[in-house]
Amino acid sequence: MSNLYRRFARILPTEPRDKGRVVAVHSDGVTIELMTGHRKRVKGSANEGEHVFVRGDRVEGPAPNLSGIRQEV
Repeated sequence: MSNLYRRFARILPTEPRDKGRVVAVHSDGVTIELMTGHRKRVKGSANEGEHVFVRGDRVEGPAPNLSGIRQEV
């Protein structure tokens, strides 16, 4: 029997999922502004002003328009 942790780790995504707002639409993708303020150009389609989930360099789909909470410890 193989190691259960290794089997589980294979099904997990290798890149984190980010959330951002589309600030520009291009013929080959969109530019999003992440919650951190950084901008990233990714492949996929969305309308300007929409909030989307992004994994790696691709749009995964729409995201809710929720405000974030910044908390310092």
